[in-house]
Amino acid sequence: MSDVNYISGKEPHEKEYRLIFKNVDREGWDTSIDRYLQEGGYEMLKKSLGMEPKAVIAEVKTSGLRGRGGAGFPTGVKWGFIPPTNTKPVYLICNGDESEPGTFKDRYILHQDPHQLIEGMAISSFAVGAHIAYIYIREEFPEAAIILEKAIAEAHEKGFLGQNIQGSGFDLEIYVHRGAAAYICGEETGLIESLEGKRPYPRIKPPFFPAAMGLYMCPTIVNNVESLCHVVHILKMGGEEYVKLGTPRNSGTRILCVSGDVKNSGYFEVEVGKVTFRELLYDMCGGPKDGREFKAVIPGGSSSKILRCNESFKIGRGDDAKDLEFWDLPLDFDTLAAAGSMAGSGGVIVMDDSRKMSWVLNNITHFYAHESCGQCTPCREGSTWMRKISDRLANGTATPDDVDTLEEVAYQIDGKTICAFGEASAWPVEAMIDKYRDELIADTSEENRFRSEERVEQEKFLSKS
Repeated sequence: MSDVNYISGKEPHEKEYRLIFKNVDREGWDTSIDRYLQEGGYEMLKKSLGMEPKAVIAEVKTSGLRGRGGAGFPTGVKWGFIPPTNTKPVYLICNGDESEPGTFKDRYILHQDPHQLIEGMAISSFAVGAHIAYIYIREEFPEAAIILEKAIAEAHEKGFLGQNIQGSGFDLEIYVHRGAAAYICGEETGLIESLEGKRPYPRIKPPFFPAAMGLYMCPTIVNNVESLCHVVHILKMGGEEYVKLGTPRNSGTRILCVSGDVKNSGYFEVEVGKVTFRELLYDMCGGPKDGREFKAVIPGGSSSKILRCNESFKIGRGDDAKDLEFWDLPLDFDTLAAAGSMAGSGGVIVMDDSRKMSWVLNNITHFYAHESCGQCTPCREGSTWMRKISDRLANGTATPDDVDTLEEVAYQIDGKTICAFGEASAWPVEAMIDKYRDELIADTSEENRFRSEERVEQEKFLSKS
């Protein structure tokens, strides 16, 4: 990146490895196709069109790329799930909903480097045999929709979209679809239902795995914005070179979005697993705010389980197991999972010692109670119950038993819903109580029990009059 100049004050940190974000906040950069072509844009699409689709999929599998949207599932493996005997149309969907609290990376790609995404989608569509692709973005991205529509029109004019792309015989149309700002549409089957014009109720899996029964009951591949951009660089570098970036089973780069109680919040693109929490929060983010100490971190968006900054973990198995303090945990998929949380969408939310955990918990439960689609009873009712109980914790009217009740409600949701929203709402509660039970109980009082019973009796009396 030595030949790339960035806007003053927006320069990458020395620990970053800019791949996807190479052109973000770059001096002299604009979103036009002519500027993109000057940097070798669409050359990888031309290269892929001269390959067999199976060869493109093989490169992605070799690269070890794991999805950057939350689950971390191997991208090439997902592509391979399309039934080999399929005779129906195949669709590709780019999930640009980016609704996970704490995550703000994909919008920078949409706003500043749309042709990188379009090229990645075109390559991916060729690989999986899709001739129609959709970019699903949330309603709060109005500027991104305008930029994408313009970029798609430019790609058409230059022969990178449409019929017989670059004389290859491959046809592809890409459409932008704006959602209505529902968190549930980040779930792939809920997104598909929304794209079909229905209420976004997630589908049961099995049998409705998108690769077999997706959009219009046809094979459909759903990938995240960042994931699809990586495909361009995998073709450029080759899978064997790409896999050398990062660490074993955690290849490539990923974009971390740091928000909350740090001096320098923002986005950082790093090799997966090559940066620890200590390096990220102290070296790259400048440490805690003056006079404060770090208390806790949510490492992968609000649905991932909170980690205390003063705890240690046993990572690995058998003779390979080792004890690591929180600060020495590398930010990769497997280590964070072993620590009891997840890498998720890369949204790192930081809290210092000024934060009351009852307030943090209440903030999270309000979000999930509001965003539940309502299809499953445990989630629909349980998320509301958790919000009401956490309201009492936050305003000082809870009893000690409320903490136990809150935990029980969370466990009654976990694993009992059609989609992972149930876990997304329950896991933060389970982890918060596990890590900060004493602090939460300290915000309760036995006296509230009598006040509560008195209030019940008053309501009964008033209802009779």
